[in-house]
This record gives sequence, structure tokens and C-alpha cells, in this order.
Amino acid sequence: MCFLFVCLFVYGQKLPTVTLEKALLYNRHSLKDTFNSGKQKRVFQWHKIAHQLDYVTAFQKRHIVLGVLQNYKNRNGLAPLVKNIQKNKYNQQQDTLGVERNQAIPLYRTNDLTAPERYGPDGALIAILQDSAQFIKVTLASFRGVWMVPRKYIKTLDSVTFDKAIFIDRTNQYVTTLENADSVWLIRSMNPATTGLHRPPYYKETPTGIFVLQNKIPKMYYTKDGSYQNAGFAPYASRFSRGAYIHGIPVNYPDTVIHEYSYTLGTTPRSHMCVRNATSHAKFIYDWAPIDKTIVIVIE
Repeated sequence: MCFLFVCLFVYGQKLPTVTLEKALLYNRHSLKDTFNSGKQKRVFQWHKIAHQLDYVTAFQKRHIVLGVLQNYKNRNGLAPLVKNIQKNKYNQQQDTLGVERNQAIPLYRTNDLTAPERYGPDGALIAILQDSAQFIKVTLASFRGVWMVPRKYIKTLDSVTFDKAIFIDRTNQYVTTLENADSVWLIRSMNPATTGLHRPPYYKETPTGIFVLQNKIPKMYYTKDGSYQNAGFAPYASRFSRGAYIHGIPVNYPDTVIHEYSYTLGTTPRSHMCVRNATSHAKFIYDWAPIDKTIVIVIE
């Protein structure tokens, strides 16, 4: 067994120590703590992962009722226009921070319910501070502030303890899974991945933040860019925000054979928003991570 003791310091203050222990349940295609992608050196940012686990643990202890923001495919209604709506060069509406209106959740100031101040991302972990008939007062785990959100965009979670976590690193292109066991976080897998590429309007970056695993499907079907024509499917897909799934190697029609691995894993962003990894690792996550009880944290 390998133990990693991580101590954090912020402004000279020592934070509670998080202990990470390597105890892999999935050991195919495993990466080392430091690895190379071509001529580029990559590292597992265990210090940042420990910091995030510390933060989420404190967030859970601080709040009695947790929830998740939901508006996949605008099923709960297209969010109202924010006060200062903007458009990017692809004519897509967004707030001043670049969060798109499509599939977003409106966040209102507590003293002004006339129009939302900004948008919150689908799948974001929240704490419910106060309930009422039409609006619910919340705070998000991903950024500061207290907000009012229409009730229809919120799902209350039964469990307030997340014992399983999936970390995705956009900078180093990996995914790692961890499981809490008696205050020690066990590292269950360490695998190469590719995240979303910034090439609008079809390719978009995997969003950063703290999310809740919302749904799982054995095959995620996708269409050809700019059309409704079926182009293929991605196996063992686990969704955490908007159309962002963690899935296996895509199968492009007319091919129908599921492939295990791609040489592009662990290199550079190349997907539409999803997190691509080895198919057997995607299946491991699919089987291992329960919906609504697993956090997905995307870091830089």
C-alpha cells in the first residue's frame, strides 16, 4: 500500500490534513503519479484533489440539506434572460461570466427577483438554505454567494454524505476515482482521459466545478455535427453536467464494434464536452459510482 499525506497551507494557515491511500480497484491502463504525454510532463495534482475533498467534506458538514441544479436539455424551462445578457461570436446567449443560457439555471439576487443576475450550471452541487413556495435560497459549492432559484430547477438529495468522488483534470488529461473509508480517501483508479475541446459551436470545454453524477446510460448516441443524423454511440456513459458524460471510446458508424483504448487518451482535449477514457474504465465508473451519491469535480 502507498500512503500520501497531504498538508495544505493557505495564507500561512495549516488546513486539516487529508490522507489519500492507493488501493486500486481498477488497474488497467494505470498511470504513475508523474507521467509523460509526448514531450510533455504530466502530474496527478494530489494537493489540489486533497484540498477539494477537504472543501466538500466541510460543505457537507456545514449544511443540512443538499441538492443539485437541473436543467438538462432545458427540460425545466429555458432560463430567463439575465440582466446583462451577452452573445458570443456564434450568437449563443450567455451571462457576463461566459455561462451559456442553454441548459442553465437562473440565479437571482436575494433582494431582486425581477431578473436573474447570472446562470448556474446544470448538475452543480448546492446547499439548500431556505425553502419557500416558488423560490429556494441556495449556495453553490463551486462559487460564493447566496442565490434564489425557482423551485423547478432544484432536486433535493436524500444523502448528504458523498463517499465516492471522480476527479477530472483538464490540464493533465486524466481521471481518477476515490472512495472515503473511515476518514481515509482510497484511490481506486488513475487513468488517462481526454476532455472537451474549445472549438464552438459544436466542440466545447468540459466545465470546471463541483457536480453531482446525475444519470447513466449504457450507450450514449450522438449525431453528426450540425444535423440530426445518427453518427454513433459512446459506451458506458455517466452524465454530470449538461451533455458532459464520462464514457468509453466512441463507436463511429458504420462501425459497431466496441473498442477498448485509443492512443489519443491522455494527450490533448478533443471531445465535444465529454470525458473520454478507456471503455473498461468507463464501465468501472458506470458500475461503481451511484447516481446522486457521487461527486464529479473538474479541475485545471
